[in-house]
Amino acid sequence: MKTVVCIKQVPDTTDVKINPETNTLIREGVDSIINPFDTYAIEEALKIKEQLGGEIIVMTMGPPQAESALREAIALGCDEAVLLTDRNFAGADTWATSYTLARGIKKIGEVDLIICGKQAIDGDTAQVGPGIAEMLDIPCVTYTGKVKEIDEKGFTAYRMTESGHNVIKSPLPALITVVKEINEPRMPSLRGKMNAKKADIERYSAADLACDLESIGQMGSPTVVKKIFAPPVKGKGKIFKGEPEDTALKLAGELKDKGII
Repeated sequence: MKTVVCIKQVPDTTDVKINPETNTLIREGVDSIINPFDTYAIEEALKIKEQLGGEIIVMTMGPPQAESALREAIALGCDEAVLLTDRNFAGADTWATSYTLARGIKKIGEVDLIICGKQAIDGDTAQVGPGIAEMLDIPCVTYTGKVKEIDEKGFTAYRMTESGHNVIKSPLPALITVVKEINEPRMPSLRGKMNAKKADIERYSAADLACDLESIGQMGSPTVVKKIFAPPVKGKGKIFKGEPEDTALKLAGELKDKGII
């Protein structure tokens, strides 16, 4: 079983800076982590490998500093890592990102299963996983909370919904996006950390992937951000103290004075 796990390195800070010219996040020089939902994707790949054998290839698209996220994934137990890095990839929206990752997966060759976290915490679109599946023309099961009866031919997935779950049978190759209820991510072992330090990270550029330059990065992104800004800081609220009836009257009076009621 050959599994590819697509991860993303996201800012580990609330002090996010925005490039005013491109309206995109400034990622260089910012402390980063593996997108939390992607850690569940890594764990699920490891569990499947323990059951069926095979190999796990972890992949990300990003600047050179994203290599640290890949090494962390290797420390957890992934076998190989691929970094898609090129200045032409910068500023990609979800469509261009899906295209680039799909090109990276095609570069690897035949793959049985692709696993992604349900969404990234810096964008919250939940579009890249399904976008990759569409680009590769393979089945996709989103919001997967459990994988059962998996073998070299297919699997059964329990897809979480607001009212319960759907039970979906899918052939392989396929792509799933996972939610945090699917498992509990493990911690890296000492041996894993040692392997991660000396691991060779494969790097691919746009030319290596034979990408259409009009389909990648900001040039290939149909989504246009007109303006991005931080919301104004609200003033402190007012606390009314005293007996419930008195505070209710004070609150009502305050709201009436402000024309709210």
